[in-house]
Amino acid sequence: MPGKFVVSISCAKNDTDKATVGFVIANAAVASDKETVVFLSIEGTRLSQKGYSDDIHEAGFAPLKELMSAFAAAGGTIYVCSPCFKKRSLDENNLVDGAKIVGGAKLVEFMGEGAPSVSY
Repeated sequence: MPGKFVVSISCAKNDTDKATVGFVIANAAVASDKETVVFLSIEGTRLSQKGYSDDIHEAGFAPLKELMSAFAAAGGTIYVCSPCFKKRSLDENNLVDGAKIVGGAKLVEFMGEGAPSVSY
């Protein structure tokens, strides 16, 4: 079923369960033939950094690093909130596969035609 879908994730190691479930849902969406974007904001922007998620593994789920890699390999896109990213002094040369630093207007443009979304 074609269409668009957005998963917004605003947490990282401060709530690894939410971060993990967000990528589980994102993988389900991209596997359902949805053009899927994960929007990382606030603390979630830390997930954009290579190596950051390596030690996150919630019981009952695949490791977060694997979920993120599978999402990118399936064609999913990760939008990273530019002001949130800059506030945390993160490294734009250390982005995970599929990640792009964007302003809010890019997300609004993607969602402009009524894309459903969930937030974690």
